Parts: sequence; C-alpha cells; structure tokens
Amino acid sequence: MKSRGPFCIRHAAADTFAMVVFCFVSGMIIEVFVSGMTFEQSLASRTLSIPVNIAIAWPYGVFRDYVLKQGYRVSPSSMMKNLSDLLAYVLFQSPVYAAILFAVGAQPEQIATAVASNAVVSCAMGVLYGYFLDMCRKWFRVPGYYQQA
Repeated sequence: MKSRGPFCIRHAAADTFAMVVFCFVSGMIIEVFVSGMTFEQSLASRTLSIPVNIAIAWPYGVFRDYVLKQGYRVSPSSMMKNLSDLLAYVLFQSPVYAAILFAVGAQPEQIATAVASNAVVSCAMGVLYGYFLDMCRKWFRVPGYYQQA
C-alpha cells in the first residue's frame, strides 16, 4: 500500500528504528571512549535516551526531508545532500539538546557551551546519520525510497 500523505507507518517505523539504533550506538561510543564514562553509566544514559529518541524520530525525519528538498533545489549534488543532512541534524538536535539540559537544571552558560560543542560533533554525525536513515528507509521499504534501490 502506498502512502498518500506525509505519514506512513513504514516511514515512522524506519525513522524510529534508525534514530534509536544510531543514537544508542554513537552515544555509547562517545560517552565511553571520548567522555570517559563507564560502560554501565553509558548504558544507563543510552537507555534513558530511548523514549526521547522515539518521540523525536519521525518529526526529525519529516524535517530532514524538507531540508533535503530545499538543498536539492539549490544543487542536486551529493555534496549538497551531505550539507543538507548536516544542517538538518544540527538545526533539529541542538534545540532538543538545549531543552534536555535546561530540564535537568543546567545554567545558561553551560547550555550554550554544551550545545555549541555538540553542534561541532553533530556535523559529522548528521551526515553519517543521513546515510543510515536512508538505508533503514530502504530496508523498511518506505514508499519513495525502496524503488530507488
């Protein structure tokens, strides 16, 4: 069955799967090997992040698709796609991260520093996540993606 609008069960499932898996694995790598957290601390952090990732996965996918379309209008090159993925990831994830930090009581200066640092790291993450999300959408046979395989 083909989707007739922006919502499709396969689309939402693929986006959710991609966000949960990618953020779990990449977050754990960063927390353990870069931040120096123990495996147990990171596992607790990653487990707590799952509900947030589930909540933002599909809205992020819709936002990313919009940013990719705008980038494609400028240039259909793969470089523009990568730049669009980078921008979508940083523009969407930075406010989410800031809100989480605010909710746990971080000070404005701490939030600004953490979000700015995260934005730098997210530049590479956004492009990698874009490739992973596209792959998941093909695996889930999301209408408009699997035909291109």
